[in-house]
Amino acid sequence: MAKQLEDHRSEVEVGAMTTEWQLEPGVASKLFDVFTMAGLRVDAIKPGRAMICSFTVPPRLTDASKRMHGGALASLVDLVGSAAFFAGGSPTTGVSLEITVSYLKAARANEEIEIDARVLGIGATAGCVTVEVRKKATGEVIAHGRHTKYLAVSSKL
Repeated sequence: MAKQLEDHRSEVEVGAMTTEWQLEPGVASKLFDVFTMAGLRVDAIKPGRAMICSFTVPPRLTDASKRMHGGALASLVDLVGSAAFFAGGSPTTGVSLEITVSYLKAARANEEIEIDARVLGIGATAGCVTVEVRKKATGEVIAHGRHTKYLAVSSKL
């Protein structure tokens, strides 16, 4: 019975998140993005080059051993890396050409992490960012990602 209540509570929390998060008035964002990003805080934006975010790992994004799931971490690298293109001056977040994530350590449930996305370069049609994920308390690197995107606004991709 306790497990059923816990599962129900998770469904209610996710349902509440989908109604609270709006991209534009009246348009709810995709459930996956809300599920992954709810609780993400933007700590700093350095125009032209970087953004730093912090995030407390929620239990919903952990595996059975309470470690942050690799797919959730890759999603943060993808989404925060994409947002960094705006900080770099790009008018669009583009279309992913390549994304890599090297997993070095585990983050645990309720642990605070920091996501540092830096623009390596933005050209006429493509750009690249690097994303480092660290334990906020110790500075230990959890993962390192690299994201290359096609940025041409006129593309039909």
